[in-house]
Amino acid sequence: MKLFRKTFQAMGTQCEIQLFCQHPNIAQQTTHAVIADVQRLEARYSRYKPDSFLSKINQCAAQGGEIEVDAETASLLNYATTCYEQSDGLFDISSGLLRKAWRFDQQQIPDPDYISELLTQIGWHRLHWQAPKLSFPTAGMELDFGGIVKEYAVDRAAVLCLTQGVKHGLINLGGDIKIVGPRVDGLPWQIGVAHPRKLQTQLTTLSLNEGAIASSGDYERCMEINGKRYGHVLNPKTGWPVAYMASVTVVAEFCVLAGSASTITMLKEEQGSDWLQTSGLPHYWVDVTGQCGGSLLPAEGEGR
Repeated sequence: MKLFRKTFQAMGTQCEIQLFCQHPNIAQQTTHAVIADVQRLEARYSRYKPDSFLSKINQCAAQGGEIEVDAETASLLNYATTCYEQSDGLFDISSGLLRKAWRFDQQQIPDPDYISELLTQIGWHRLHWQAPKLSFPTAGMELDFGGIVKEYAVDRAAVLCLTQGVKHGLINLGGDIKIVGPRVDGLPWQIGVAHPRKLQTQLTTLSLNEGAIASSGDYERCMEINGKRYGHVLNPKTGWPVAYMASVTVVAEFCVLAGSASTITMLKEEQGSDWLQTSGLPHYWVDVTGQCGGSLLPAEGEGR
C-alpha cells in the first residue's frame, strides 16, 4: 500500500488527509468524499455564511422566534445540551455573542458595561429545545457551533473513509485529529502537541494507533495588553477570558468528545485538571505559569 496525502483549506484552517491505499483512484475517491462532506458542514453551520442554516437559526433567535430543525442539527443540539450540563453551564453555544465585544484584531479591552449587556442574551437556559423545535423566548440570542462542528466533521470523515474501504489513515482538520486506522507499516502515528507560548516548537509527541485528539488553548486568538494575555476562550457567565490554563490536549475515541473535554477543562480554570482527571480521558495540560500535568505527561527529559 502507498501513503496518499491531500491538503485543503476548510472551516478557516489548514486541513490534511493521509490515507494508505492500494490504488490512487480509491484514495482520490475517498478524499473527494471527505472534502465534500466537510464543505457541506461548513456551508450549513458557518456563522460567516448568510445563507447557512445556522444563520437562519440566528435570524429566528434575533427575533425571539421558533424554528424546526433536521435530525443532524438536532443531534448537535443534543450534544450541546450534554456539554452544558456536564460543564455546569460553562460550555454554552449561546456565548458566541461575546465576540461582538471581544475583537482581538483591535487589541482593545471591551467596555465592561457592554459585556454585561451581552450577558443578558447569553445562556442555554434562556432558550427552549425540545426536538425538533428550538425556540428563543429571549430575543437577541445567537448560537455558534464553532466548538462542535469541526470535531464532528473529523469524526464523520473517518467514518466516510471506512465506508470507502480505507482502513488505514488519519484526518486532520486544523489540529482536530481522528485516526481512521493504524499505519500499514505497524508504526503508530506521531502527533505533535504544540507549545502554547512557542508555537514553532512542540511540548511532546504522542504515539497513537487509534482514537482522536483535540486541543484547546489561549494562543489561537489572543491579545496582550499591559503584560496581560487575553485569549479567545470566554467564560459565558462572566464574559471574560479564562486565565488559568494555557493549553489542554485530550485523547478520546471521538474527536467531538476530545474537543469538548479540552474546552471544558479550559473553562473550569483551577478545577479543570481535577475534572479532567475524573473523566478518565488521557490528557496533557499546561497552565499559564508553564507547569505541566496530566496522564500523558512525558517522563523526565522526554519531549519537554
